[in-house]
Amino acid sequence: MSTIATLAVGFGILALFALYWDPKSRTSPSLWIPTVWILLAGSRMVSGWLENPVDILRTASEVGEGSPVDRLILTSLLMLGIIVLGCRARQVWRVLKMNWPLLAFFGYCALSTLWSADPDLALKRWFKAIGDVVMVLIILTDRNRMEAIKKIIMRVAFILIPLSVLLIKFYPDLGRTYSLEDGLVTNTGVTANKNMLGVICLVAGLGCVWLFIRAIHDRRRRNRRLLALGAALAIIAWVFVLANSITPLFCFVTGSMLIVMVNLPGTHKPSNVHIAVAAMLSAAALIFVFPEIFASITQVFGRNTTLSGRTDLWKALTAMDTHPWVGTGFESFWLGNRLEDLWSIFPWQPNEAHNGYLEVYLNLGWVGVILLINLLIMGYRYLIDVYRRDPLAGSLRLGYFSAAAAYSLAEAGFRMLDPMWIFLLLVIIAVPDITAHQEVILPLDESQVLVPVSFADDDGQVFARTF
Repeated sequence: MSTIATLAVGFGILALFALYWDPKSRTSPSLWIPTVWILLAGSRMVSGWLENPVDILRTASEVGEGSPVDRLILTSLLMLGIIVLGCRARQVWRVLKMNWPLLAFFGYCALSTLWSADPDLALKRWFKAIGDVVMVLIILTDRNRMEAIKKIIMRVAFILIPLSVLLIKFYPDLGRTYSLEDGLVTNTGVTANKNMLGVICLVAGLGCVWLFIRAIHDRRRRNRRLLALGAALAIIAWVFVLANSITPLFCFVTGSMLIVMVNLPGTHKPSNVHIAVAAMLSAAALIFVFPEIFASITQVFGRNTTLSGRTDLWKALTAMDTHPWVGTGFESFWLGNRLEDLWSIFPWQPNEAHNGYLEVYLNLGWVGVILLINLLIMGYRYLIDVYRRDPLAGSLRLGYFSAAAAYSLAEAGFRMLDPMWIFLLLVIIAVPDITAHQEVILPLDESQVLVPVSFADDDGQVFARTF
C-alpha cells in the first residue's frame, strides 16, 4: 500500500507542476541552489533522515556538535551561492548599498561571537545565518525576480506539503513522533516537529493564496493554474489540521486575510494597509497581554493557559543572568549549564525561547533587539513603497512581513535556517529597479489584454498602467 501511495503522491506532485507550468517563464538554473537550501531548512537535514526522531540524542552536552554530513552539504551550497553572487557582483553591490540595516544587524551578530562562551561554534552558526542571506540574494538578483519568487513558493508548496501527507499517513516511523512532555503521538511530516510542519504550511499557504489571486487576473492558463493552486491550498489546510499547530495557523489565516483585503478595489491606500497590519499584530499581541482573552482562545483550541508551557519558560528565561545590553553572543544562549538547568526544569527540553524578540534579546541583548527592530522598520517602509507602485506585488510582502512579526510573538522566528526568517528576508530586502521585457496582464477591467512593455518596479515585476 505504501508503494502505491508513494507513486500516487509522486504523480500528484508532477501534476501540480505541470498544471502551473509556464513555458515562457525563464529563471537562472542557479535558482536550484536556494531551492535546495530552503527545502532542507523546511524539512530536515540529511542526518535527520538517517535517524529516527525518537532516537535523536537529547543531552545538553551534545547540543551544538552538529553533523559533519550536514556541515559539508550546507558549506557546499554556501560556496556555490557565493560563486553565483560573485558573477553578479555589480547587482549584489547595488542591493547591499540599499540595505545598510541588514549589514548592521549581521555585522553586530558577527561581532557578538567574540564574547560567546564558544566563539568557534558561534562563528560557525553565523556563517550558516549568512547562508540564508546569500540564498535570498540569489533569488532577488535573478534575471526575472518575480518568476524566481513564484518558483520558490511553488517548489516549497508542491514538494514539502504532499510529501508530509505521505509520511504521516504511510510512513509513520518518519512522519510521526512522540511528545517528550506527554508521550502523545504528533504529526511532523517531512519536518522534525509539529511547529515546523505548521511553519512550512504557513509560508507555502501564504504564497499559494497570493498566486491564486494572480491567477484570477491572468487569462493565460488560468483554469489550470487555479486548479493546481486550489489543490495545493486544500492539501495545506489538511496538513494544518494534522499538525495541530495553532500559532502558524493563526498567522496563515490573518496573513491571508490581509493579502486578500489589500487587493480589493478601493483599498489601495497606504493608510488602509497600516491599519490592517496594525490590527493583525494587535490581535496577536492581545493573546499574550490579556490572560482572560488568551485563556478563552486556548480553551477553544484545546490548549492550556500557559501556551503549552511557553509563559512559564518566558518567566524562567527573563530571570536568568544574562548581559542586558550585548547578550550571550550570537546563537550562544542555549549552550552549557544554562541549557542543562532549563532542561531540568522543563521536561519537554526547550532549545529556543518560543518568542523571537526574547530570543534575540538573550543572544544579542538590547543592542541586537534595536538593530532588529530597525531592520524591520526599514523593511516595512520599503514594502509599502513597493505596494504604492504595485499593490499585487506588495501584498505578498505585506502578508509575509505581518505573519513573521506575529509568529515571532510565540515562536523564535528570527533564527538561522528557519523558513519564516528566510521568507521575511526575501520581502524586506530592498532591491533596485531591474528593467526587463515581457508580456504582462492589466487586471483592471473586462478589456484586459496582453501588453509588451519594458518598465519594472522595485519588485522586479514588469507592468503597465492605463491612463
